[in-house]
Amino acid sequence: MTYVLAIDAGTTSVRTIAFDHGGHAVATAGREFTQHFPKPGWVEHDAAEIWDRTLQTLADVVAALDGPVSAIGITNQRETTVVWDRRTGTPLAPAVVWQDRRTAERCDELRQAGHLPLVRATTGLVLDPYFSATKLQWLFGPGGVDPSEHVAFGTVDTWLLWNLTGGEVHATDVTNASRTMLFDINGCAWSPELCDLFDVPAHVLPEVRPSSGRFGVTAADIPTGAGIPISGIAGDQQAALFGQACFSPGMTKNTYGTGSFVLMNVGSTCPEPVDGLLTTIAWTLPSATGSPDGPGGPVTHYAYEGAIFVTGAAVQWLRDGLGVISDASEVESLAASVDDNGGVVVVPAFTGLGSPWWDPYARGAIFGITRGTTSAHVARAVVESMTFATRDVVEAMTAASGHTVTGLRADGGASAMGLLLQLQADQLGVTVERPMVRETTALGAAYLAGLAEGVWSSLDDITANWVLDVSVPPRHADDADPQRIEADYRQWRRAVGRSGDWANQPPS
Repeated sequence: MTYVLAIDAGTTSVRTIAFDHGGHAVATAGREFTQHFPKPGWVEHDAAEIWDRTLQTLADVVAALDGPVSAIGITNQRETTVVWDRRTGTPLAPAVVWQDRRTAERCDELRQAGHLPLVRATTGLVLDPYFSATKLQWLFGPGGVDPSEHVAFGTVDTWLLWNLTGGEVHATDVTNASRTMLFDINGCAWSPELCDLFDVPAHVLPEVRPSSGRFGVTAADIPTGAGIPISGIAGDQQAALFGQACFSPGMTKNTYGTGSFVLMNVGSTCPEPVDGLLTTIAWTLPSATGSPDGPGGPVTHYAYEGAIFVTGAAVQWLRDGLGVISDASEVESLAASVDDNGGVVVVPAFTGLGSPWWDPYARGAIFGITRGTTSAHVARAVVESMTFATRDVVEAMTAASGHTVTGLRADGGASAMGLLLQLQADQLGVTVERPMVRETTALGAAYLAGLAEGVWSSLDDITANWVLDVSVPPRHADDADPQRIEADYRQWRRAVGRSGDWANQPPS
């Protein structure tokens, strides 16, 4: 028996998981790392701490295995921006996290100067502080890091790959590159025009490679030992789409994590930009992996994405901010203890609103509070907000792609809640499916690495591993009130409108 390791460097923790050929997790280790909030709207990480936690989890998993490691895959929080010194491997500034809003005004300036059409057409993204380009421009700005020839930039995958290979490889994959706002997703290359726009010198950028293929091998001081191939990399949401075996156009998944990210496979032709949605690279595979597009060179697949910034983080807020629960697992029973939300709507726009609104100045709000409001009503409204925001995105995707969403594959920590899955099915009017293996993000990275090293021979092998755990259809009219479902959604849209642009409106 041999194993494939996946390093999942998320927003709040690093986990390493070992998978067998059947896609089953056989050993897992995780370590949280510190969240830094130095100013309102600022979110930072210590890249050195992330690397330290990675080493700890690798050591724990390797110690638990009874066989050799065939390959390593990496998946990661996307857009988070790291800069370091190539000579020493030392980070030169705190990592600026994807949630960070410090460059909102810069994005406004670029939009007002007429640069949005170029960004949309080239990258498939929108001018928002979510992405790496303005973060990097800020880091290289006055009083910041001098972008000399010794400086390297990368998202977290690039930082981990650099360290795993002992500084030998400075590279990323197409999915992470496509989230920087510096990458031409049609030509699959860095855009000189955008690099000029954001004052990013070409020498700091990593080499961009397909998502599946050998990036390098581990150095001697890595807990796996020297020479283990690192052969798969993908941003966390693309990895989850791959791990959910969404290989055909129209197949859609939602990862209910710190935020929620809905991705729809739209095939191998890059679609035109659509208001409210992101167009992103889903993955690039060599044809030898059994791509449905046939023989030839590497094949790139694209996806529509709806990024919902806060979902699971709202549950953490209930726990850490309000103290209404002591553990995140308690939110479902509390929310289910009432029959409805009691008229309460929660818009968890703590760091602005993502798709389809793209409003960095929106802020969180609770509407409809009365003297009869209880913590249970607020908890239920938080769970419902996840389903409403997902419906916003799915309806935009359906309209843009021409593909009807006939089912939704769910994963992520909050997908353990049966109440959430039922409310989601009711809002979308389609069946929501959760697989037996819920670690689909890590599993996708493992599959990409294993494909490159022959552990799995084709996409058909991976599809055969996908096993249904729970299927939740929408309730029929005799079990649920369709008018109530629609009324709740209309109230959500009304509440979103009220919370919009809040931080950009000074008190009169």
